[in-house]
Amino acid sequence: MTVTQMEFAGCAPAFTYGNASLYHADCIDWLAAQPEKSVHAVVTDPPYGIIEYTEKEQTKLRRGKGGVWRIPPTLNGHKRSPLPRFTTLSDTEREALATFFHQWAKALVPVLTPGAHVMVACNPLLSYLISGAVVDAGLERRGEIVRRVMTMRGGDRPKNAHEEFSDVTVMPRSMWEPWLLFRKPFEGTVADNLRKWGTGGLRRVSEHQPFGDVIDSAPTRPPEKKLAPHPSLKPQAFLRKVVRASLPLGQGVVLDPFAGSGSTLAAAEAVGYKSIGVEKDANYTSLASESIPALAAFKVKD
Repeated sequence: MTVTQMEFAGCAPAFTYGNASLYHADCIDWLAAQPEKSVHAVVTDPPYGIIEYTEKEQTKLRRGKGGVWRIPPTLNGHKRSPLPRFTTLSDTEREALATFFHQWAKALVPVLTPGAHVMVACNPLLSYLISGAVVDAGLERRGEIVRRVMTMRGGDRPKNAHEEFSDVTVMPRSMWEPWLLFRKPFEGTVADNLRKWGTGGLRRVSEHQPFGDVIDSAPTRPPEKKLAPHPSLKPQAFLRKVVRASLPLGQGVVLDPFAGSGSTLAAAEAVGYKSIGVEKDANYTSLASESIPALAAFKVKD
């Protein structure tokens, strides 16, 4: 099925594969058109750099030249992925970011079943802002999942003063990534809600091992990036764990309203779940139509 232009939700999906459906639409418009209590979990990695994800800056990123995206130098012969400059956000832009996530969560709440969990990738610089906005919109904060991973962010000495302040690090070297965890208030007890809606808890890793809030994760490696060249691609080894945990009984629909390359949908397909993705960028929608099947078939190391 080819990717088609969509103005708003309610149209046919732009792409389908297995149990995955991808829509090309603005997620808030799409959510407004959906039936109430029709989504059982959300796993998503939203864009946070308001400047970085404008059409102008995305064009520069795709050209690999200019713009506000940091294009790191080659390290040990490996080309490093570009990073958004979260610290460039002004007070006005931070306020706009909080407003957007509040509006997004407000639109999301009616679509969720009672007890549905929402997992949102974030970063330590903005997690307080996003969490407050989402809770104010009606979701309960349930802590956060720590993706323990060594990234390339932080750890640098002062710019243009490396030798003068050789013992100084401007900000900590990032060694973890927060995934904010929320839940829609449930009906009755958790057991009541599980019986009626299939939601309210998280799926255990095994009979003897509960799902934990710290997950060791390597950075996304080049072979996987080749399948889905997206600037913030998360590895399937990690995504499959959190997607699997999001449906406590293994039944229901997982939504990614910021689908990007479709990696969450691919993870859902790999673990046997039904999933829906929404992506407003036509280039990423087209990319996802190719990367979802490839990532779903990707063999991860245990």
